[in-house]
Order: sequence, then structure tokens, then C-alpha cells
Amino acid sequence: MTQALTEFGTTVQQALAQSVTKLEIIRGELILWVPREAILPTVTFLRDDPRCLFKVLVDLTAVDFPDRPERFEIVYNFLSLKFNRRIRIKTTTDEETPVPSVVSVFSSAGWYERETWDMFGVFFSDNPDLRRILTDYGFDGHPLRKDFPLTGYVEVRYDEEQKRVVYEPVKLKQEFRSFDFMSPWEGLTQPLPGDEKAEGQV
Repeated sequence: MTQALTEFGTTVQQALAQSVTKLEIIRGELILWVPREAILPTVTFLRDDPRCLFKVLVDLTAVDFPDRPERFEIVYNFLSLKFNRRIRIKTTTDEETPVPSVVSVFSSAGWYERETWDMFGVFFSDNPDLRRILTDYGFDGHPLRKDFPLTGYVEVRYDEEQKRVVYEPVKLKQEFRSFDFMSPWEGLTQPLPGDEKAEGQV
């Protein structure tokens, strides 16, 4: 299996010339690293070449490594139904440098790129509709970045007096929440039928 993946990966690497900077096989999965400038020609080749035919973009997401100069790894997962084969493409970028959109090659990428923009703040150039998709309008920050606070910046609640949703700065009055661990069964005043111990009989 590993040998077949290596041979296929090498074939793709040679066909794409300088576009593939690294080839990896991890846990039986073929991973190709490409520069972000080469994303569009790479995915076009993978879709159209008769040796590949990766017609399905399974998903697209990012991983955040805040200590790296290019902190985001952009990950593309493709499936070839013809050959029952999967491939993963990775590239990197920083907080300001855009990654070329692949919407022109895979129309389904529009939603994935919007989600990656919303959650990580990775900008995709030439995406026709790059808006937030999971958070609210005017949301501050990108929740899946490692440096985003776990509590967020604001809390949202419905105000009964104002009859509308209000946004307020997060106010944590205590470090830990206190919980009532009393069992609901401890509140029973009458013994259950047939429970002789509960009736005080030994």
C-alpha cells in the first residue's frame, strides 16, 4: 500500500514539476505540500489528469501553529471515485497573505473557504462571497485561532426587558462555577415499594 502511494505521489510530483515541495505518507495517507501560489494549477491537475481524476473536494480547513512565521496550514482533502483513492494537499500562509481561492475549480470550496475565513481568519483571494458563515455579523476575532480566549470577548443573551438580543463584555465573577451535586433521589421522603432498608428494616 505504502509503495503504491509513493509511486503515485512521485508520478504526480514529477508531472507538477516544481509545484510539489514535499511528499509524505502518514498513516496510509498521501500528502503533498505545495506553495500557495501553486494551489490553483495543482488542484486543476488533480481534477483533470486521467491518472488522478480527483473530482470530489471532501473538505478544506486550516490548522493554527501560532509560533510559526506562517502560522496556518491550509489542508485540502480530495477523493477520486474512479480510482477509489484519496489525497491531501497542504500549503501555508500567515495572517495577512491571501491564499488563491479554488472556487473556480471546485464550486463547493466557497463554503469551506468562508468557514476557514470565519474560524481562522485566512483570506482567500478571488472568492466571490467571502463572508462570515458561522459567527454573527460584526463578530470580533476568529474563534479557532489558538490565541483566541476560551471565554470569547462578548456574551450574547436575550434581554426580557428590552425584548431583544444584547451583547455584553464577558464578565466572569468567579474562577470556577459551583455545582449542586445533590442527587435528586436524596430528596425522596417516602421509601420506594419493596425497599426494606429505606423503611428502616434490617
